[in-house]
Amino acid sequence: MKFLNLVVVALISVALVGCQQQPGPNGGVSKQTMGTVGGAVIGGVLGSKVGKGTGKGIAIGAGTLLGALAGSSIGESLDRADMQYQQQTATQALEYSQPGQSLPWRNTQSGNSGTITPHNYYQTSEGTYCREYTQTITVGGRTQQGVGQACRQPDGSWQIVQ
Repeated sequence: MKFLNLVVVALISVALVGCQQQPGPNGGVSKQTMGTVGGAVIGGVLGSKVGKGTGKGIAIGAGTLLGALAGSSIGESLDRADMQYQQQTATQALEYSQPGQSLPWRNTQSGNSGTITPHNYYQTSEGTYCREYTQTITVGGRTQQGVGQACRQPDGSWQIVQ
Protein backbone atom coordinates (compact mmCIF):
# COMPACT_ATOMS: atom_id res chain seq x y z
CA MET A 1 0.00 0.00 0.00
CA LYS A 2 2.89 2.39 0.74
CA PHE A 3 4.23 1.79 -2.77
CA LEU A 4 0.83 2.67 -4.24
CA ASN A 5 0.74 5.86 -2.19
CA LEU A 6 4.16 6.89 -3.50
CA VAL A 7 3.08 6.16 -7.07
CA VAL A 8 0.00 8.37 -6.61
CA VAL A 9 2.14 11.22 -5.24
CA ALA A 10 4.63 10.87 -8.11
CA LEU A 11 1.90 10.86 -10.78
CA ILE A 12 0.17 13.90 -9.34
CA SER A 13 3.50 15.72 -9.08
CA VAL A 14 4.32 14.98 -12.72
CA ALA A 15 0.87 16.14 -13.79
CA LEU A 16 1.26 19.40 -11.89
CA VAL A 17 4.69 20.06 -13.39
CA GLY A 18 3.15 19.61 -16.82
CA CYS A 19 0.79 22.48 -16.00
CA GLN A 20 3.65 24.94 -15.44
CA GLN A 21 4.01 27.41 -18.30
CA GLN A 22 7.14 29.38 -17.44
CA PRO A 23 10.46 27.72 -18.17
CA GLY A 24 13.46 28.72 -16.13
CA PRO A 25 16.55 30.48 -17.43
CA ASN A 26 17.83 29.04 -20.70
CA GLY A 27 14.82 26.69 -20.92
CA GLY A 28 15.67 24.92 -17.62
CA VAL A 29 13.40 24.21 -14.69
CA SER A 30 12.14 27.39 -13.01
CA LYS A 31 12.18 27.97 -9.27
CA GLN A 32 8.40 28.05 -9.40
CA THR A 33 8.31 24.55 -10.93
CA MET A 34 10.82 23.27 -8.38
CA GLY A 35 8.68 24.74 -5.60
CA THR A 36 5.57 23.11 -7.06
CA VAL A 37 7.15 19.66 -7.23
CA GLY A 38 8.75 19.93 -3.79
CA GLY A 39 5.52 21.14 -2.23
CA ALA A 40 3.52 18.39 -3.94
CA VAL A 41 5.84 15.67 -2.70
CA ILE A 42 5.89 16.99 0.87
CA GLY A 43 2.11 17.52 0.86
CA GLY A 44 1.53 14.00 -0.49
CA VAL A 45 3.78 12.42 2.10
CA LEU A 46 2.05 14.34 4.89
CA GLY A 47 -1.34 13.37 3.45
CA SER A 48 -0.33 9.71 3.48
CA LYS A 49 -0.08 9.91 7.28
CA VAL A 50 -3.80 10.75 7.55
CA GLY A 51 -6.81 8.44 7.24
CA LYS A 52 -7.29 4.83 6.17
CA GLY A 53 -8.53 3.10 3.04
CA THR A 54 -10.09 5.44 0.48
CA GLY A 55 -9.85 8.32 2.95
CA LYS A 56 -6.09 7.94 2.84
CA GLY A 57 -6.08 8.30 -0.96
CA ILE A 58 -8.17 11.45 -0.70
CA ALA A 59 -5.83 12.83 1.98
CA ILE A 60 -2.81 12.10 -0.26
CA GLY A 61 -4.44 13.86 -3.21
CA ALA A 62 -5.49 16.87 -1.13
CA GLY A 63 -2.07 17.10 0.52
CA THR A 64 -0.34 16.90 -2.86
CA LEU A 65 -2.52 19.62 -4.36
CA LEU A 66 -2.22 21.97 -1.36
CA GLY A 67 1.54 21.39 -1.14
CA ALA A 68 1.94 22.10 -4.86
CA LEU A 69 0.01 25.35 -4.58
CA ALA A 70 2.07 26.51 -1.60
CA GLY A 71 5.36 25.48 -3.21
CA SER A 72 4.46 27.20 -6.48
CA SER A 73 3.70 30.43 -4.66
CA ILE A 74 7.02 30.34 -2.80
CA GLY A 75 8.98 29.58 -5.98
CA GLU A 76 7.24 32.35 -7.91
CA SER A 77 7.94 34.93 -5.20
CA LEU A 78 11.66 34.12 -5.38
CA ASP A 79 11.59 34.89 -9.10
CA ARG A 80 9.83 38.15 -8.32
CA ALA A 81 12.50 38.99 -5.74
CA ASP A 82 15.20 38.67 -8.41
CA MET A 83 13.24 40.99 -10.70
CA GLN A 84 12.71 43.49 -7.88
CA TYR A 85 16.47 43.70 -7.17
CA GLN A 86 17.15 44.16 -10.89
CA GLN A 87 14.46 46.84 -11.33
CA GLN A 88 15.56 48.85 -8.29
CA THR A 89 19.16 48.79 -9.48
CA ALA A 90 18.16 49.74 -13.03
CA THR A 91 16.23 52.75 -11.75
CA GLN A 92 19.19 53.87 -9.63
CA ALA A 93 21.67 53.36 -12.48
CA LEU A 94 19.57 55.15 -15.10
CA GLU A 95 18.86 58.06 -12.77
CA TYR A 96 22.21 58.63 -11.07
CA SER A 97 25.10 56.68 -12.65
CA GLN A 98 27.66 58.28 -14.92
CA PRO A 99 27.93 56.81 -18.42
CA GLY A 100 29.85 53.53 -18.22
CA GLN A 101 29.46 53.21 -14.41
CA SER A 102 28.05 49.77 -13.57
CA LEU A 103 25.79 49.16 -10.59
CA PRO A 104 25.56 45.58 -9.31
CA TRP A 105 22.58 43.78 -7.79
CA ARG A 106 22.44 40.43 -6.00
CA ASN A 107 19.70 38.33 -4.46
CA THR A 108 21.43 36.48 -1.62
CA GLN A 109 18.45 34.11 -1.33
CA SER A 110 18.68 32.81 -4.91
CA GLY A 111 22.33 33.58 -5.64
CA ASN A 112 21.30 35.33 -8.87
CA SER A 113 22.98 38.62 -9.70
CA GLY A 114 23.68 41.14 -12.41
CA THR A 115 24.85 44.61 -13.37
CA ILE A 116 23.28 47.59 -15.07
CA THR A 117 25.59 49.95 -17.01
CA PRO A 118 23.90 53.06 -18.41
CA HIS A 119 25.41 54.95 -21.32
CA ASN A 120 25.03 58.55 -22.54
CA TYR A 121 21.75 60.42 -22.34
CA TYR A 122 20.05 61.43 -25.56
CA GLN A 123 16.88 63.33 -26.36
CA THR A 124 14.20 62.16 -28.79
CA SER A 125 12.59 64.48 -31.35
CA GLU A 126 9.64 64.75 -28.93
CA GLY A 127 11.98 66.02 -26.20
CA THR A 128 12.02 62.83 -24.07
CA TYR A 129 15.29 62.02 -22.30
CA CYS A 130 16.50 58.47 -22.82
CA ARG A 131 19.54 56.31 -22.12
CA GLU A 132 20.93 53.18 -23.64
CA TYR A 133 22.17 50.61 -21.16
CA THR A 134 23.95 47.27 -20.98
CA GLN A 135 22.80 44.62 -18.56
CA THR A 136 24.28 41.34 -17.39
CA ILE A 137 22.33 38.70 -15.50
CA THR A 138 23.86 35.64 -13.88
CA VAL A 139 21.54 32.75 -13.04
CA GLY A 140 22.86 29.39 -11.93
CA GLY A 141 26.43 30.41 -12.78
CA ARG A 142 25.55 31.30 -16.39
CA THR A 143 25.88 34.95 -17.40
CA GLN A 144 24.02 36.58 -20.25
CA GLN A 145 24.32 40.13 -21.55
CA GLY A 146 21.78 42.34 -23.22
CA VAL A 147 21.37 45.94 -24.33
CA GLY A 148 18.35 48.18 -24.27
CA GLN A 149 17.00 51.69 -24.13
CA ALA A 150 14.94 53.34 -21.43
CA CYS A 151 13.20 56.72 -21.49
CA ARG A 152 12.12 59.00 -18.65
CA GLN A 153 8.36 59.23 -18.33
CA PRO A 154 6.46 62.39 -17.38
CA ASP A 155 6.12 61.06 -13.79
CA GLY A 156 9.94 60.73 -13.52
CA SER A 157 10.04 56.92 -13.80
CA TRP A 158 12.06 55.08 -16.43
CA GLN A 159 10.39 52.85 -19.00
CA ILE A 160 12.21 50.31 -21.14
CA VAL A 161 11.46 51.06 -24.78
CA GLN A 162 13.74 48.51 -26.43
